[in-house]
Amino acid sequence: MHGEYKVPGGKLVVVDFELVDGRISDFRLSGDFFLEPDEALGCIDAAVEGMTPSSTIEEFGTAIQHALPSEVHLLGFTPDSVGVAIRRAVTGAAHWRDYDWQIIHEPPIAPRLNAALDEVLTAAVGEGLRGPTLRIWEWTEPAVFIGSFQSVKNEVDEEQLRAHDAQIVRRISGGGAMYMEPQGCITYALYVPGELVRGMSFADSYAYLDEWVLEALQALGIDAHYKPLNDITSPHGKIGGAAQKRLGSGAVLHHVTMAYDMDTAVMAQVLRIGREKLSDKGTASAQKRVDPLRTQTGLAREEIIEKMVDVFRQRHGGQMGRVTDGEWDAAERLVEQKFATEEWIYRVP
Repeated sequence: MHGEYKVPGGKLVVVDFELVDGRISDFRLSGDFFLEPDEALGCIDAAVEGMTPSSTIEEFGTAIQHALPSEVHLLGFTPDSVGVAIRRAVTGAAHWRDYDWQIIHEPPIAPRLNAALDEVLTAAVGEGLRGPTLRIWEWTEPAVFIGSFQSVKNEVDEEQLRAHDAQIVRRISGGGAMYMEPQGCITYALYVPGELVRGMSFADSYAYLDEWVLEALQALGIDAHYKPLNDITSPHGKIGGAAQKRLGSGAVLHHVTMAYDMDTAVMAQVLRIGREKLSDKGTASAQKRVDPLRTQTGLAREEIIEKMVDVFRQRHGGQMGRVTDGEWDAAERLVEQKFATEEWIYRVP
């Protein structure tokens, strides 16, 4: 068995072992992490030896933690990250470079068509009709995107929404509401097989799937990091948030919206931002809830997107592609049958 796990913002953890009579045998940990004292490596190997491969990440982490010397320094990894690598080995998890990635950046389309495309392309990956794909969104008009389980009346001021010629789009993923103007945000979606995040907890998969974009932002001079569960942030404030949906086929939709140059005054009028959420964020007004990428980089939106795509291709490969005619047709039908219907938009009134 061989497993690898690149810790988001940290180092590579590699595990090799055999399974003998249903137990882990001849376990060896390696990687480019830092560990002091040296003998702690042997303590970790010994802690895992003989454990059952079906143990949870937390159980592996606890066993390792108890076996470590009292004075030990782990830099770039944690006991739990060793558990993740073991689980990925046992479950046959894939790696980014195992796939031929396609990158899509189409001209602007209607907001609801973007939401429908996310469902169609994720389903296509799950059914083996397309390979893993990164898609950069572009859209034609402002909209409020609400999470699958959010209440419209609690999140959106519909009178203000109409005044600003915006529409409501309920996406298939969970998470919070976002006011999105054309050119005001950078939104991307990953459509990936479940094997890519197999063995990871739901929370770990968020940071894992976004590590490439953190590298791109850092290359642009932003001290970007991940704030669990699903926020991309910097010392200047929140940049964006992620959401996921896992389909029955095993495919994963992971999409992220980052603020570029948003009209926060309009956002505050259109969204009903509750006192509890503001208190939780430690802010006094909606205008302070996001920090646009334009402010932190001084770059055009297109330049930031270009850097993101460059970093993705350097790390994971990928060729530019397109949405097929069949996928467009399926997405347009899905808008009519689902995303534009009252039943879907107001599924939680």
